[in-house]
Amino acid sequence: MMHTTVGWHVEMEFQEDDEHTRAVAMVRLPDGSEVRAHGQASRHHTDSNQPRVGEEIAGARALNDLAMQMLAKAHGEIDSASGRTSHPIHV
Repeated sequence: MMHTTVGWHVEMEFQEDDEHTRAVAMVRLPDGSEVRAHGQASRHHTDSNQPRVGEEIAGARALNDLAMQMLAKAHGEIDSASGRTSHPIHV
């Protein structure tokens, strides 16, 4: 049995103002395709200004969106190759 190591690098970018943080996650796959996802967070006006927390929330939401898109992409490829409909299992 042959083992192969493959690596993916996910890039994250953030845009912030005093009340909002927006995140974009992007992964470039070995076939050259890219998948981009977005997430956002809003600070309640009574909360202290903690940009790191906004980045963590917006980043986590972008990564969750990226995961869902990757599942949909993989199942589309399974369906295309098999001629049947596969069903993703959500964890």
